[in-house]
Amino acid sequence: MTPFTLGDKKIFYYTENPEKVRDQIDGKPFHYNGEPLVFGVSTDTIINGAACTLGYTEDILGPHFLVGKGDLIGENDMANGNFAVVVGGESYGSGSSREVAVVAHRGAGIRLVVAKSLERIFRENMTFDRLYFTTDFTVLDQLHAGKTIDLDELMQDLSPLYKAVFFGGGLLEFGKKIVSGDADLPYKEFGRKKKPMTIAEKILSAKAVVMEKPDRKGLSFVEPGEQLFVYADFLGMHEYTGGHVRSLFVKAFDRGPIHSGTTVRGFNDHFVLIGHDDVPADVKKKRFTSARELAKELTSFCNEKKIPMHGPGGTMPAGVCHRLVVESYAKPGDVIALTDSHTPTAGVMNCFAYGLGSTAIAMGLGTGMIPVTVPKTVRIWIDGEDPLHLVTPKDLILHIIGDPYFREQKWKTKPGDTVIMQFGGPALEHFTVDELSVLTNMTVEGSATTGVVEPCEPVIKFLVEKRGMPESEVRDMMVHPDENAHYESIYKVNIADVPVTVATPGDSRNRKPITMVKGTKIDNVVIVSCTGASLEDLRQVALAVRGRKKFDRIHMVVTPSSQQVYDDAEREGLLNLFEKFGAVITEPGCGSCIGNGPGISINGSVTASTSNRNFSGRMGGSGDVFLVSPFVAGIAACTGELTDPRGWEIVN
Repeated sequence: MTPFTLGDKKIFYYTENPEKVRDQIDGKPFHYNGEPLVFGVSTDTIINGAACTLGYTEDILGPHFLVGKGDLIGENDMANGNFAVVVGGESYGSGSSREVAVVAHRGAGIRLVVAKSLERIFRENMTFDRLYFTTDFTVLDQLHAGKTIDLDELMQDLSPLYKAVFFGGGLLEFGKKIVSGDADLPYKEFGRKKKPMTIAEKILSAKAVVMEKPDRKGLSFVEPGEQLFVYADFLGMHEYTGGHVRSLFVKAFDRGPIHSGTTVRGFNDHFVLIGHDDVPADVKKKRFTSARELAKELTSFCNEKKIPMHGPGGTMPAGVCHRLVVESYAKPGDVIALTDSHTPTAGVMNCFAYGLGSTAIAMGLGTGMIPVTVPKTVRIWIDGEDPLHLVTPKDLILHIIGDPYFREQKWKTKPGDTVIMQFGGPALEHFTVDELSVLTNMTVEGSATTGVVEPCEPVIKFLVEKRGMPESEVRDMMVHPDENAHYESIYKVNIADVPVTVATPGDSRNRKPITMVKGTKIDNVVIVSCTGASLEDLRQVALAVRGRKKFDRIHMVVTPSSQQVYDDAEREGLLNLFEKFGAVITEPGCGSCIGNGPGISINGSVTASTSNRNFSGRMGGSGDVFLVSPFVAGIAACTGELTDPRGWEIVN
């Protein structure tokens, strides 16, 4: 039992009303009367990108808790506010997999998170790092009445495995006990019989850790909601998280080796552009020095453990980690995890790829095992064709995740439920792997664990032509869903019915057809990130801008997502075209998507971005950010406003 009473501590209600937020912080009398709570309190809001560069300990991060949304909450406001409980609305903890969001809560004195619903990665990070949470709002009434509650009782709804993890000292301690034989897994192979399975279920059942089997691997089937340990084929970390992973690894495994059965890579990609001349001086002042120190920590860890690293300081090609995993590593049937929420990008390769926090990755490095919740599967069946050929996968995924079914998580029946989007249908054959990866990349924005693409010719062609794999081998590796597999639902999309779509500022799920926002003035156009800077994306931008002049007001940045993309775009003359057009061309990297490079959204500006997130403040300032397709972004650079692409003449 862990008794908890408020005493002289307070409950912070993160309401949509800014005045009531300030009243609570300023210590004024406040009584919660059911006002709307903030939807989608993102990890960028919980601990902003600038603060993430400072370190990963409670004392460093606590003062920056919730300093991520404009100027409403300032440094140390929450830490000095004597709050012990924080209350949010739906989708609390959305966005990044950064486990420092949990650390920041604890550093600010928060012992309990209460929310209408919790995002998968954040919920798991709290479980693995032992921060208490609940979706039961009656707890608040008890606390206000002066009653003592048992925090441990709140965690009884966890699955048997995650309950064992939480009460066994957290994920790393529990993982060490498994390896030493001092702990057992609460799930068994005994009694299971074969049944039809989805792609995700097939992959996870094949990779499951099973203690009572001689080879300790594989289950006959797995059920949605079941929580397992699986063996990872690929693990990765970047410089935002590498230092944190290193500290956790050393604490748990001392100077032990990296697990030999797993491919591991480091990626120096998130800070590589922070020193660029185009980055505002105040951003460099806040981030440059500490960011470089975090990059050194990753490099040191990789050197110490002989982990190959991409980017500066390493020996392998530069680029955004997710793009590089698609280019060089992901294979059908793999389990792939990185310390980044956009790891689902690799699901385009017919594999199970998902983001995890630093603790889970540290466990994987030491044991080869990582935790997973078997997701429900929603099959996204895409059919039809846009007669004008203007609807891109970016429009499709913005349309899908903005649907109330996903925005309101109508697939969820229990707090711990997770979901995967399995993409199939004849329309997949019309797109390239570059384009299809946009679908899987942004599944996390729709509260999914990941996305996976069903076997299709574009994926097979990519693996044969780009990777040099024998076609027969590729076809044999492909994971097909069983004919009678159970789906939570089948979500049908006809491309002809999908409008050219944008996400309006604040959340990727704020979908609107471009006809509703056309004419919106744009100051900044950025072609960036793991979502919107592939070779195919750059070609689409080129179609829009070729033969035209950049609108005078527009500041435009193009950041290819990998060295391979950069080299290919240069050979095709695309970079020369963009340079003559007036765009800033950078080396490959993550960049402005997280406020660490050219094109960040400064205060008062309006940005059209091909990236995947538009949370307030995420791109380094408080300027509004619209998410758009590369073609629409290119047109905006010509017109200075969001423009309906219908009728836009392409100049050859």
